[in-house]
Amino acid sequence: MTGKTALILGATGGSGLAVARALLAGGWKIRALHRHPEDVRSLLPQAVWIQGDAMVKEAVVAAAEGASLIFHGVNPPRYKNWPKLVLPMLESTLAAARASGARIILPGTIYNYGVGDGPLLSETTPQRPTTRKGTIRVELEERLRKASERDGVKVLIVRAGDFFGEETKSSWFSQVVVEPGKPLRKLTYPGRASAGHAWAYLPDFAEAIAQLVAMEGELAPFDCYHFRGHWFERGVSIAEEVCSAAGRPDLPIGSFPWWAIKALSPVVPFFRELSDISVFWKNGLNLDNTKLTARLGSEPHTPLSQALRDTLLGLGCLSDR
Repeated sequence: MTGKTALILGATGGSGLAVARALLAGGWKIRALHRHPEDVRSLLPQAVWIQGDAMVKEAVVAAAEGASLIFHGVNPPRYKNWPKLVLPMLESTLAAARASGARIILPGTIYNYGVGDGPLLSETTPQRPTTRKGTIRVELEERLRKASERDGVKVLIVRAGDFFGEETKSSWFSQVVVEPGKPLRKLTYPGRASAGHAWAYLPDFAEAIAQLVAMEGELAPFDCYHFRGHWFERGVSIAEEVCSAAGRPDLPIGSFPWWAIKALSPVVPFFRELSDISVFWKNGLNLDNTKLTARLGSEPHTPLSQALRDTLLGLGCLSDR
């Protein structure tokens, strides 16, 4: 396969699946790398699934042959072994991009910033991370920048807040705010109620990426855009909007037990990783999408009520399906 071919790394994850679908709608051919493709092929039957591991450089290089895009959407599940896995996985992608000439697309995060860097973050805001994950993410993006400057690797970073959407099986929305596969009886909001929070509806985020790559000739070799998505001045408003979208304004909204997470973090590795990013739920960081809207004309934006209802339906939290 040649031409408009994209390799998706992390195609079973929320962002990878959404981006693959958006690219398919734009006429792209999709390849997806997975260690056990026979188990996941039905998620995206239009793709050519290739057996391989994102940690194995040779597997990624082979899968990317003839591709013009590589979507790097792989992350260790449940934040496990970030220091040992995140950067080596990126090196596999970089090797594949050097060999194929493909542009790397990275879904960026707000972890790169510290709470003193905001509250409105543009692409030129200095990155001064205050968390372990933030430090790793800054190093990840710096490696991409150096590869672009030294080796001519093309890079596109699109940064967003927390994801929601029917594809988000592993997210704060699907693992904390609601309980997938069960009718809504209560909600949990993980942040400080009064602190703002940024959320990105995955189909909108993916459509923004699809529109950007369709304008390849206008992109810089190393380019970055911020996706604003849905910003909630009062973070807890998203939970209140979920109640409205579900037609259940009476649902209770509970708080997240950060005190227990912090107390157990010395002995539970996953809780230690959660505790590391608790600062992003206590302070609002908003993304300035001026550059993105200047490029695209407008940011893809599904009305909140529709986006939430489709998300709840997809996660099996409503009885409409």
